[in-house]
This record gives sequence, structure tokens and C-alpha cells, in this order.
Amino acid sequence: MTSRTAAPFGRALCAMITPCTDTGALDLDGAQRLADHLVSRGCDGLVLSGTTGESPTTSDAEKTALVRAVTEAVGARASVVAGVGSNDTRHTAELARQAEKAGAHGLLVVTPYYSLPPSEAVEAHFRTVADACGLPVLLYDIPGRTGTRIGTRTLLRLAEHPRIVGVKDCAYDLLGSQQVISRTELAYYAGCDEFLLALYAVGGAGCVSTVANALPGLPRAVFDAYEAGDTEAARRAQLAATPLIAAMMAAELPGTVTAKALLGALGLPAGPVRAPLLPADRGTVDGLLAAYEEARGGGGGGQD
Repeated sequence: MTSRTAAPFGRALCAMITPCTDTGALDLDGAQRLADHLVSRGCDGLVLSGTTGESPTTSDAEKTALVRAVTEAVGARASVVAGVGSNDTRHTAELARQAEKAGAHGLLVVTPYYSLPPSEAVEAHFRTVADACGLPVLLYDIPGRTGTRIGTRTLLRLAEHPRIVGVKDCAYDLLGSQQVISRTELAYYAGCDEFLLALYAVGGAGCVSTVANALPGLPRAVFDAYEAGDTEAARRAQLAATPLIAAMMAAELPGTVTAKALLGALGLPAGPVRAPLLPADRGTVDGLLAAYEEARGGGGGGQD
């Protein structure tokens, strides 16, 4: 088996949605119930207020309250990583301090978006945030949304910082990821569900999965089979989930919309998305449910 670095936040992390009430208010009771559901069914880490958690439309106070509620719900059973990224370094550093005070175990820090900072500015941003508190940092490389890639040389330098411990990898550049994995101790987490097995097989630490909102057992099924040497079972688990991955992540709708629509249809805490996002239509929901049932029936890690 390929050697891998330690998984500082666990292996099977879910990019958890942020449940809302019917009126759009933050649903802390629903968040606690969903967190318990996910952890009880295979997730050993939860990432809050990321892309899927609607971070652009939740307030600082809501983010802090969500961390407190979820850490209380899961206790020592799972790590809680708080999304604190923004395109303002000072604001991000303050969110990092608030997350630490609220009880988070780690931070997810996205590349500053829209302003397109050059590589030296990206590096300075991450170092400033990592120095703002004592929590370990997971860098979030998602150039399709931010417009800026964290370059390989930048990652190699950032790997020397004692609190920068990993990368949530949504760059769609497996070669670049392998180059960093092979030269650093950074823990690489697949942020795109179609790469669960591929990244793990070359030494990745695990994943931050959107699909795990609906199939919390999926990542663990893939990783456990691979670790047991049953690569065929790992392959089957990955492929069984492919229709649902495509339905949730490869459609024109954001994963936030599809995840909330599917969870709502399954009777789990979800609620509406916040504007400017719009809810999925009935046809989309029906398609998601069909893909979900197909994944569960094919051994894709689905659990009631």
C-alpha cells in the first residue's frame, strides 16, 4: 500500500450543510440532529460553513453559534473544522479566533476570492490566518470558485508552517496533488467525491465529502476496503456512488442546493437554501432520490 501522512481531522469528513428553518433562520437543533446522524453513520469529522454550508450567506454570529452547537452534539466522537475563509485577511483572522473560542478543532481557510491575489499575497494571507490562533489549518484550494490556484511552490513553502497541516483539494489536478503529497507531510483531503479513491490510493489522508450528507457511510466504505487490501471492493463502493455523485455535484445546480433538496426529501434536517440560491425543482428532487436509491442498492455506503 502507498504510505500516507497522518489524518489530523479524521479520514471521512462531511462538508455539512447548514440546516435552516422554514423561514430561513439558522436551525441549531436541526444542525445538532444532523451532526449526530452523520457521525453515528460513519463520518469522523464535520466541516462547517464551507461552500456546502452556505458560508457566503451566514453571519459571523451564526457561524460561531453553529460551531458551538455541533461540537456539543458530537463531543469527542468527531473533529469539527470551522470554515473561516473570506476575501479579507483581517476578517478571516478574526473568524479564526472566534472559531477557536467556540470550540472548533481546526480551520478551513479558502483562498481569497474575487480580488485575484498573486502567489506571494496568497501565501501571506494563509500565514497571517495560521498565526492568528492556535488551531491547525486546512487550506482550501478551489480555483473554480475563487479564481486563484494555490501554486505548488506556494504549497511547498506553506507546508513548513507548524499549524498548516493539510489541503482540501478541489483543484482537479491530480498530478499537482501528487507532487505535493510526495514532498511534504500535508494531509490531502479529496474535496470532490469522484476523487475519493483516486486521491486516497496515492497517499491522500481522506476526504471532505458533500455526498456524505446523504451517504455518510460512503467514504468509510471506500477507505476501509482499500486499507484491508480489497481494492476491488473499494472500486465497487466508489462506482456504486457515481450516479449520486453526478446528480449532486456534476449538474448545473450547486451541491448546497442538491444536498439540501435530497436531505429534505429523506426527512433529515435541511430547510431552504438562502438567496441568491434557489431550491431544486420537483424533477431534480425525483432524480436525486432515484440516484440515492441506486447508490444504496449498489453498496455505495448508504445507511438509514
